[in-house]
Amino acid sequence: MLVLGGARSGKSRYAQARCEALSGGLAYIATAEAHDGEMADRIARHRADRGQRWRTVDAPIDLPGAIRSSSEWAGAILVDCLTLWLSNLMLADKDIAVWRATLADAMRSCAVPVMLVSNEVGLSIVPENALARRFRDEAGWLNQQMAARCDEVIFVAAGLPLTLKEAASPAA
Repeated sequence: MLVLGGARSGKSRYAQARCEALSGGLAYIATAEAHDGEMADRIARHRADRGQRWRTVDAPIDLPGAIRSSSEWAGAILVDCLTLWLSNLMLADKDIAVWRATLADAMRSCAVPVMLVSNEVGLSIVPENALARRFRDEAGWLNQQMAARCDEVIFVAAGLPLTLKEAASPAA
């Protein structure tokens, strides 16, 4: 599942609740890095919001590897979030297309449910600088590729989920 939305839309809370409705241990793959005090506080709050079923795996760059290793023990995986991961890749001057493809491969081979959280950043004005425009474009391409790969896509606005792509019903 891919859960999209803007900042503070409720997308992470929605994805977490969907994971918690499943059985077994839960992996929370965190892509954020605490480069300042505000981000450190934000990360601490997120960790405190999760219960004992959750195990946090930090993956600022190797998200595909974290998905593969977490699928060996977890009943479900929550990745929060793809746009922070993209920022990390861009700052590290990684080949984004290669990493997108590697992530798609990891998703394809994963035997447990994976919930991806990502910001929708393409609904606003065209950014004024080249780096921001590149980020917006890369985020759009990443979201498109993951939406095509995922069985279900949800857009969250003001805490309300809107289904963009419904999971296919099992054949009767």
